[in-house]
Amino acid sequence: MRSDIAKKGLERAPNRSLLKATGITDAEMKKPFIAVVNSWNDIIPGHIHLDKLAEAVKAGIRNAGGVPFEFHTIGVCDGIAMGHEGMKYSLPSREVIEDTIELMVRAHQFDGIVLIPTCDKIVPAHVMAAGRLDIPAIVVTGGPMLPGYVNDEYTDLISVSEGVGARQAGKISEDELSRLENLSCAGAGSCAGMFTANTMACMTEALGLSLPGCATAHAVDAKKTRIAKESGERIVRMVEEDLTPRKIVTMKSFENAIMVDMAVGGSTNTTLHLPALAHEFGLELPLETFDELSRTTPHLISLRPGGPNFMIDFDRAGGVQAIIQRLASKLHGKELTVTGKTLWENLENFVLINPKLNEKIIGTLEKPIHAEGGIAVLKGSLAPDGSVIKQSAVDPKMLVHTGPARIFESEEEAMEGIMKGLIKSGDVVVIRYEGPKGGPGMREMLSPTSALAGMGMIDSVALITDGRFSGGTRGPCIGHVSPEALEGGPIGLVEEGDLIEIDIPNRVLNLKVSEAELEKRKAAFVPPKKEVRGYLARYQRGVHSANTGGIVD
Repeated sequence: MRSDIAKKGLERAPNRSLLKATGITDAEMKKPFIAVVNSWNDIIPGHIHLDKLAEAVKAGIRNAGGVPFEFHTIGVCDGIAMGHEGMKYSLPSREVIEDTIELMVRAHQFDGIVLIPTCDKIVPAHVMAAGRLDIPAIVVTGGPMLPGYVNDEYTDLISVSEGVGARQAGKISEDELSRLENLSCAGAGSCAGMFTANTMACMTEALGLSLPGCATAHAVDAKKTRIAKESGERIVRMVEEDLTPRKIVTMKSFENAIMVDMAVGGSTNTTLHLPALAHEFGLELPLETFDELSRTTPHLISLRPGGPNFMIDFDRAGGVQAIIQRLASKLHGKELTVTGKTLWENLENFVLINPKLNEKIIGTLEKPIHAEGGIAVLKGSLAPDGSVIKQSAVDPKMLVHTGPARIFESEEEAMEGIMKGLIKSGDVVVIRYEGPKGGPGMREMLSPTSALAGMGMIDSVALITDGRFSGGTRGPCIGHVSPEALEGGPIGLVEEGDLIEIDIPNRVLNLKVSEAELEKRKAAFVPPKKEVRGYLARYQRGVHSANTGGIVD
């Protein structure tokens, strides 16, 4: 066992003495030491129940003959950090979380790890750590939140965000907004639609790193507790088998995950996180792969924010395993999973338990929601290295659009302009200097997009940014424009009133300005200076472009 290096032999008597100070017995010294990596805290709704899940995991580990040791990681709630400088710290926290897991696990020489994350950056950070460490690992994602219920309709966080714009436009009363605020977020769990947190949970299951059914089992469901306990039991067997993440996850596994992503209409943030995950698994996942697979993978389920269904509907219809069954003819079925079985072998058990799937919720290859997948990668003179849009959440009349640029140098400026009524139908809002380096931190732009949606303009106004959008964003919102403005990308050269061409079916994003004029602007370009201190200054120096996953050296 790996832990023997820290506890076995004459020279390790001092080490054992310290372990015994924690209550470890001589009998336990001979058992596998399992790290239980928990992102529990009191401020993130997706995490407030993870202490209970950790207890279930630890019970499972003890049941199977292992010794659990729990430690915690940090986490940023994107929703609470949204709309102010706090969001600059969300994406940078990904690498910090990964690093802290590496430090704890390597320093103490654990035999295996159970990772318990929820929410947007925390799930990819934990999975990245699994790939970097490459010791037996299994992930127990914390599960979605139940939807709220207001005015005889299910609601979620996006309902509240869009309610702000609706209130500003006089479409709802202050009391109606208050009801949305009080009733839409129902308690523990990640926000109730196919936003980034739940998308990444689905990606983790599709990669084979969670037990089947884990991604959509809700935070308050006893099924989640049972999965946690079973995961604790399974990790001990994985240590015995020496089944490590890099033996499970291959490039074919990533292709499987991307196809599942396209079928569920997942968050555009997967184009940041999956390449970063691949990097930690010693693989390279180009942005173009997302678009290639999107063109051949249909969108099968209409989930919030692009559709009417919530995660609870998805779970009851079979969750990720049901999507895998639908995509069976397209996926690589022989890839291993944490069960020790292949994707197909897991599916055999699922089909046995679920012989009939709900076609009202999950479409078929013959009758999909859309013929193409949820994400499209656009390129052109405005985004030579690429940009990303959730095409499944765009109104058909906005799939092709040309309009005048309205320039804002930050999210705050854009939000102020929107709330003052400065944006008109047909405009293309450009928010720049919000990229990985320019932000720094590549903030999400949920507040501006939700405000426009609430005002009823999301189907007539486009937004473009070198930052990114929340998984809860809908409409013609194009993010991750690369190169970013701070690095001299064309988005930094756009001037007020310039025409911008968007053609999603043909994957085009062009600035309708002559090359000669662009060269003239480039020669005179001087990026604005921002005072950046502390961790963000270090992050700014080391972070790479969004089209490579925003990885950090």
